Amino acid sequence: MMWQKYPGSRQSIPLGIKVLFGGVFGTGSFALVYYLIQKFHSRSLYYKLAVEQLQSHPEAQEALGPPLNIHYLKLTDRENFVDVADAKLKIPVSGSKSEGLLYVRSSRGGLFQRWHLDEVFLKLKDGQQIPVFKLSGENGDEVKKSRDDLEDPAGPACF
Repeated sequence: MMWQKYPGSRQSIPLGIKVLFGGVFGTGSFALVYYLIQKFHSRSLYYKLAVEQLQSHPEAQEALGPPLNIHYLKLTDRENFVDVADAKLKIPVSGSKSEGLLYVRSSRGGLFQRWHLDEVFLKLKDGQQIPVFKLSGENGDEVKKSRDDLEDPAGPACF
């Protein structure tokens, strides 16, 4: 073999080359896993429900400006938390006018039950906060989306 210094040597590839390939492989694997975890969260119901609320909220749309861009979660942020029954996220969003964070609180009764939103609000980089969604009512059936929904004769929207 061309790498062998001595015939019959066990070390056929120099150690430096092994370290280099190992580092590249390890870094690439870490980046792939990080990306896949972000993708997993972006496809989850608690994430999708929050994004749908933001996209249907005219005041938030106006504050951010079109087009609306939803960015991946920062997995190193300690405020992003998901377990069996609760999810708390900070989703970075931006538009042509501004950018900010979409704060999301979701919960569910058990492992195989459906996620529902508890609260969603947009905090812009200038400090302005826009309530996008708030679950209200004792039994959790009433939903208050915005001031416009309070005047809607069809009643509140429900999940």
